Amino acid sequence: MEIPSVVLNKGKEKSIQRFHPWVFSGAINRIINEPPELPAAGDLVKVVDYKNQFLGIGHFQDATIAVRVISFKEVAINQEFWNAKIQAAFDVRKVIGLTDNAATNMYRLIHAEGDGLPGLIIDFYNGTAVLQIHSIGIYNCLQNVVAALKTVYQTKLVAIYNKSAESMAKQSDLVITNGYLYENGRVNTIGIEYNCQFNIDWINGQKTGFFIDQRENRKLLGDFSKGKKVLNTFCYSGGFSISALKAGATEVHSVDSSQKAIELTETNVKLNGFKNHQSFTSDTLDYLKDCTTDYDVIVLDPPAYAKHQKSKHNAIQGYKRLNELALRKIKSGGILFTFSCSQVVTRQLFYDTITAAAIEVGRNIRVLHHLSQPADHPVNIYHPEGEYLKGLVLYVE
Repeated sequence: MEIPSVVLNKGKEKSIQRFHPWVFSGAINRIINEPPELPAAGDLVKVVDYKNQFLGIGHFQDATIAVRVISFKEVAINQEFWNAKIQAAFDVRKVIGLTDNAATNMYRLIHAEGDGLPGLIIDFYNGTAVLQIHSIGIYNCLQNVVAALKTVYQTKLVAIYNKSAESMAKQSDLVITNGYLYENGRVNTIGIEYNCQFNIDWINGQKTGFFIDQRENRKLLGDFSKGKKVLNTFCYSGGFSISALKAGATEVHSVDSSQKAIELTETNVKLNGFKNHQSFTSDTLDYLKDCTTDYDVIVLDPPAYAKHQKSKHNAIQGYKRLNELALRKIKSGGILFTFSCSQVVTRQLFYDTITAAAIEVGRNIRVLHHLSQPADHPVNIYHPEGEYLKGLVLYVE
């Protein structure tokens, strides 16, 4: 059966020829379909130029991003296709040393456009693959994804959990329930990251259960934490806190406005047998305003302040205010780890915002590191929008 053809306006084929995976609705001239109607949300479509030359195959949606391309080659989108895609992503994680690593057994397997599968996130936690789907097209292929995971992992796959109810609620009217799609043995909820243990709650936790994307930055924090007093704000499940304690911090304080997050942090501190830790349920800005502890190291890892362009200005003001407070409070010779995971806030804009905060404070500040997301969250070179996590390590005199 012939799939519909999305015909682009003349000149609009250039971004697809450069392998950018998005087709915007404004680039479309017409859609050739039989019967002559819009494809259903999630349907496969062929993207062609104004001369009817093939450009790619992707999933259609009647939205600003009308097509998300999953192949730039004219191939059958069948089980073999999905097996090859999942295998290719697995091979990348094997190259970077994550697929058979006793010290770290959790990582991101599929990072949406970064792995050529827009709309699909898969995190692997010590035998359990947790899926978060963000497009109806990918959701329609759920069973293909499940079969491909079984083929690639074989006996190393203990379970597959679908956590797409919330993400898909924003994409369609489908009623989707989170739950296990596959179980083959006892599920282990304890994941290991650089020999630190974490209890991963993919059923009730945020995202897929853990913020894997800060793995390398947490490891780096350890290099600055020995013998130091550390403050970890927006701590969620205490990832940075655990890394600091493991590295020999004399005292670590974890702050989050969510009591549930504080409970997760306390669980992980206890799991690793660490002492010298205290948690506080508080808004980070309020805590920083009131705190009197002379912290050597402060971590600012807030949730995304801006998810859309229209909220970018307010986000910038929020980042500036937060960092200004931390820069005023940290002791002389202190280290500030500061992050933004807002995709619409570019690396340069984040840097400029922190610079503006530094100017207000007036202290001498050096940039020691520019931070990003780790290698298992790859950025497709043709899709620079995939870079979302940016951070700085600052030395404050």
